[in-house]
Amino acid sequence: MASLSATIVVSPWAAIPAQVDSTPQQVFDSMRSSFQRAKAKGVHARYEWDLSGPNGGQWWIYVNDGKCKMGRGKIDNPNVTFVAKAKDWVAISNGQLSGMWAYLTGRLKIRGNQAIARKLGEMFP
Repeated sequence: MASLSATIVVSPWAAIPAQVDSTPQQVFDSMRSSFQRAKAKGVHARYEWDLSGPNGGQWWIYVNDGKCKMGRGKIDNPNVTFVAKAKDWVAISNGQLSGMWAYLTGRLKIRGNQAIARKLGEMFP
């Protein structure tokens, strides 16, 4: 279980600098630019984020055999849903909060298919 959260969230999607005032939208924009098509070949996955608090909301990523779409709102039948406060997700993504610590302390919840959840960090390094 510990390797699951480390694989998913330790990668800070480095395109955005570690800023306390970053927003979830900036995190997702950065993830879009870091997408690795080769790592997503053969992957069919629907990810959803449910982020609460200021700047919160819902985001989704749909990976389909090397292609990626993302947006705001919900996605039908997500394989994996990440639940956290928006500020915690930003802090995890910026490397300011350990993803493993957030997961173990309940600040990050991961619901759904754990194998597909682990693929996220490979496709979005």
